[in-house]
Amino acid sequence: MAEPSKLTLASEAPCDVEHLDPNATEARRARLIPAGAAEALAETFRVLGDPTRVRIIEVLAGGELCVCDIASLVEISESAVSHQLRLLRNMRLVRARRAGRQVYYTLDDRHILSLFQQGLRHVTEERR
Repeated sequence: MAEPSKLTLASEAPCDVEHLDPNATEARRARLIPAGAAEALAETFRVLGDPTRVRIIEVLAGGELCVCDIASLVEISESAVSHQLRLLRNMRLVRARRAGRQVYYTLDDRHILSLFQQGLRHVTEERR
């Protein structure tokens, strides 16, 4: 995991006027995701922040492929694909299946496909 965030905490009284109901604020604070989950999610987005890895996720969205096929589709070396797949496997974004001497890769689960599709829809939608 990456090092913890370096954000500073807000002072006790950040503004002169209370905008939030104290009870609602506590209820909202109680629903916040735990710090470890926030860090893991941020790390997932950091890994997905690389165009080559996004392209690998894209080709794997179409189904299982071996390293040589991924390399051909993404137009980078097999060595570079293997390096990127190692990072994606460590983050549980892709998984491998061995068939004899050949290893096939696929997206780890439907959440990854959904995350990819949602992000793609977001960046390609028309601005209002």
